[in-house]
Formats: sequence, C-alpha cells, structure tokens
Amino acid sequence: MSTSPSSIIIVGAGLFGLTAAIELRRREWQVSVIDPGPLPRPEAASTDISKVVRADYGSDELYTALGEESLAGWTAWNQDWGETLYHEDGFLVMSAGAPLPGGFEHESYHLLSQRGFELQELDANEINRRFPAWTKDRYQSGYLNPRAGWVESGKVISRLVRQARDNGVVIRERSPFHRMMDHGFKVSGVITESGERIEADVTLLAAGAWTPTLLPELKPFMRATRQAVVCLKVNDLERYTAPRFPVWAADMATTGWYGFPALPDGTLKIARHLPGVEVHPDDPREVLPEEVEEIRQFVAENLPELKDAPVIGTRLCLYSQTFDGHFWIDRHPQKEGLVVASGDSGHAFKFAPVMGRVIADAVEQKETQIDRFRWREYKQN
Repeated sequence: MSTSPSSIIIVGAGLFGLTAAIELRRREWQVSVIDPGPLPRPEAASTDISKVVRADYGSDELYTALGEESLAGWTAWNQDWGETLYHEDGFLVMSAGAPLPGGFEHESYHLLSQRGFELQELDANEINRRFPAWTKDRYQSGYLNPRAGWVESGKVISRLVRQARDNGVVIRERSPFHRMMDHGFKVSGVITESGERIEADVTLLAAGAWTPTLLPELKPFMRATRQAVVCLKVNDLERYTAPRFPVWAADMATTGWYGFPALPDGTLKIARHLPGVEVHPDDPREVLPEEVEEIRQFVAENLPELKDAPVIGTRLCLYSQTFDGHFWIDRHPQKEGLVVASGDSGHAFKFAPVMGRVIADAVEQKETQIDRFRWREYKQN
C-alpha cells in the first residue's frame, strides 16, 4: 500500500528529519519541518565534530548492505557538494585475543570479505608496526577496512538544511513542538509552543532522544541514554592521523571503546558505545569527572604517549536507545496520520545517505519498508 504525495509536517531537523524531508520533497510531497533550533541544534546527537562511517556489522547482512550502500552515498555527496565531509581514512578493528566465530571482529571480517571488501588482516606485529601509537602487543589480532572512515557530522547537518531549503522544504527554526493535533485516533498536524497550528495529512515525529518524552507510549520500548565524549589535544599530527591512526575500535563489542584520528587542529575524540544511563533529554549536559577519568585510564593503558594530553573538550551525546538496538521507523498503529522515525541507538548517522529513502518508504507504506524497523513489542528473554 502507498499513499499519493500530499502534505507532511516533520518534528525534528536532525539526521532522520532532514533526510526524510529531502526525499519526500523529491517525491513531490509538500514538506514542512519544525525544530527548536537554531540549526544545527547544539543539543542534537547529529551535531558533533565526527561520526564513524562503516559497513562492519558482524554477521548482520541488513546493516552491512545498508552500510555498503551508504558508503557509495557519502562519496556521491562529497562530489555533489564540492566539499570533502566524508573522509575515507579506513577503520582499524583490534582485538586483544584471537577473533572467535560469532564475535563482531570475526563475523565482520568474513561477511565483508564475501561482499568484495579488500580487508587487510593484522597480527600483533603488523599492528605494532603500522599503528605505533598503541601499546605494544596489547592487541593480538585485527584488520583494517580501507572502505570506511568518518564524517564531519555537524557540517553535514548544515549542508542538509541548505539542501532541504533549496529543494522547497519549509523549515521553521526556533519553533518548539507543543502537542499533536488529535481528533480521536487521527493526527492532523501539530501545535507549536507559540500556538501556531500546522495542519498536514501526515505528521512525522523525528525528535531523536526527545521522542519517548513527546510520545509517552514509546517509553516501554525506547529511552534517552547518555554517552560521554572526551577530546584530547595532540601535537604530533602525523602520528595521530591516517594512515598511522585511522578510525579505530578496540574490542568494541565487549568494551565499547572507539575513536577518531586527530583533526588538523590536534583535536582527538574518544568515546564509548554502551547501553548508557537513562536521562531526561532536557537535563543538564554535563560529563562527569568519573567519566573523564575512565577515558583517561583507557588512554593511559592503550595510548601511553597521550596519558598526560590535555582535555580540551567534553560532550554528552544522547542516544534514542531502543530495547533491541534497532531503529524505529513506522506508522503509529493506533494513531492515523502519525509516523515515528527514531531509535538511532547510537549507530544511525553512517546511514544518512540512505535514511531518507528508508523513512519515506515507511511514510508511504511501500513494500520496500524494512520489517526490522517496524513498530514492535518488547519480548523479554
């Protein structure tokens, strides 16, 4: 089933909202977007200096295929925009022990190899030789995926805002959402905090970590969680940029540690992908001293030359974390005219070039809508 192009109001101008707006406008919808702004919104997860881009997803063929398609999309965006915002510097995957069948490192290597990725398998000697910043012999195995890297995420959002407006999307900054316009079981638009009523045939809620707050029936399935990010200052750019220091993951499936090459100004970002602690998205965005210390301890043990590097920035990134880690992109089963696109779960930005299509297919109820992202029930083990 699909609907004829009509009007849609999108709540949220982050990754999900903007890519959906651009794709739906391409499909001849009349598209409006509201956001508390300014854009890019500083508090949004999309607004950051960098995000990882990779197709490495263990044995998961769906995300691997979407990741591979996205890689082509990032290259195309670099060309279309005339600006290199996606940097294909590679992705270094390291493991302290031997990669085991069923594990992230082992399964990613084999699935990507089957799909034609030319991965470079590494042992401890190769890791020591090629990536000398890391503690010698700490990681015994791994691989380098040259078809991966990182993207300047905040700048991408600025580009998408511009592209959306150029394509005819109406974007209202500094327009916070207040409530839905409900008529029984039908939603016919939104009311902003200023009292403006915006009617539309479809309302798309793409509010990131704010989604379960704005739509409380999602709280059993989705929550806002906090993730600390720390930036250090490095002086030796050659040692801490690709090819000697690309995007990396260190036993990521079990420890969550990952990070980026240094920027030209010496900013080196380190973070951790974990389930996280639940927070309210409007709580103060403060990285705790113990979180900084935890990252410092990791650095001291793994990147010893940086153990005394000054901390030049911290950031609290919020996930819209679903119970199963998969995105939540579907029409509301009880509210006609309402669609939700959220549940980034900390790994959505890499899919930006394909996300607009994925969301638009759900809005239009296309047969190509991805089943895994549909509205679903929580099942306890």
